[in-house]
Amino acid sequence: MLHELPPQNKSNAVLATLRRFVRASATQEKCELCAVGLPPEHRHLLELSVGRIICACQACAFRFHDVVDGRFRLIPREIRSLSQFRLTDYEWDSLALPINLAFFHYSTLESKMKATYPSPAGATESLLPLDSWQTLASNNPLLTRITPDVEALLVNRVDRRREYYIVPIDLCFELVGLIRLHWRGLSGGDSVWKEIADFFNRLKKAALPNDAVP
Repeated sequence: MLHELPPQNKSNAVLATLRRFVRASATQEKCELCAVGLPPEHRHLLELSVGRIICACQACAFRFHDVVDGRFRLIPREIRSLSQFRLTDYEWDSLALPINLAFFHYSTLESKMKATYPSPAGATESLLPLDSWQTLASNNPLLTRITPDVEALLVNRVDRRREYYIVPIDLCFELVGLIRLHWRGLSGGDSVWKEIADFFNRLKKAALPNDAVP
């Protein structure tokens, strides 16, 4: 699992995050609040002021349940599949993203909606045309359910896939780490595309349906 949200224009933080992703499989992680050892599946908190994701044990995580205005915010676990999501090829193109894989989340620190896509170098923020996002949101009112900072709309339109999810923000950066770790050459190589497909297959199995439009 990836543990640090890369701040804008801080390449060192991005590299540190990706190194932690690699080390995680080799060493036992510890709660960053109380230092107790953690199982592979554990909770994460977002430190809002610096946009950092930290690992937490169940006891420490529970302290931040329902906390909204504190230093830390508990990242949820629920994954929601949006099979009735409305997005035409023209609307997608209007978002001006260079690849067909991206996630969108609202940053309260920056007071804006951000579009980010994974790349061989890590997470890259794209300038998001405001009118394009407003059109997308008006066509899909369920986007108002996304919790600022800790949830994101994750879009996968690679090849013929048309997959849309509301996911915890840490899963988005797990995907970024997978791509950074497995990318080879100019096109990525077979391994990275298999990892991406496996990631979304796991996501699909874990997701709850959320097709009701208010």
